[in-house]
Amino acid sequence: MKHLNDDPLVMFAEITRHLASQPTEQAVLDQVVALALEVLPGCDDAGIMLLTDKRDVETAAASGQRVKDSDAAQARVGEGPCFDAAVDLHDTNQSFRCRDTSTETRWPAYLPTARALGVGSMLGFQLFHHERTFGALDLYSDRPGAFDADTERLGWVLASHAAVALIAARTDAQMHGALENSRMIGQAIGMIRERYAMPEDQALAVLRRLSQDSNRKLKDVAEVLVSTGQLPDATG
Repeated sequence: MKHLNDDPLVMFAEITRHLASQPTEQAVLDQVVALALEVLPGCDDAGIMLLTDKRDVETAAASGQRVKDSDAAQARVGEGPCFDAAVDLHDTNQSFRCRDTSTETRWPAYLPTARALGVGSMLGFQLFHHERTFGALDLYSDRPGAFDADTERLGWVLASHAAVALIAARTDAQMHGALENSRMIGQAIGMIRERYAMPEDQALAVLRRLSQDSNRKLKDVAEVLVSTGQLPDATG
């Protein structure tokens, strides 16, 4: 995005508006990573880690391959600053800071990989927890001691703004999906009414019966009818 204002209050107001304007959840994730590199001192790489059921890891957005390799390593050994930030449920504002990968004693199974990847220090923030999915914002620096308390506070504020934007993007997507499903079902009902000369309530009953008999969702039955012009086989 364009150059951000130097005043932190104005800067984060601009960030809020920018994230809210993104068209999809993925666009929000990509922009959060880009903003982390732009506004957080010492940040050389950034990414967003997603965990499902606290074990299946996905790199949802990343500034480079190092982030993906780090996520894979943390998933493999089940520990690390970013992994722990994602799954920690005791304090959603808590961050996990590794000041120096060469002297850190936590995460002993992961840190050799971090050092091999050229990571000097790290920061992980919980981004969100939605049902079985956990998300973390991960920050990496090439040098030890790059992230101080001020950077940690700024990172937490960015993660908080990002979490709100992600919730909004997900809600918009769900509402859009519900609207599309409603339109599809309405079209299917209209086709049944026209074909069999029956009122709307009876057409809807036909559609529901087909849904139950074929063990398919109502929207899926409607989609078959609208796309093919044929009523789905109740045995399918």
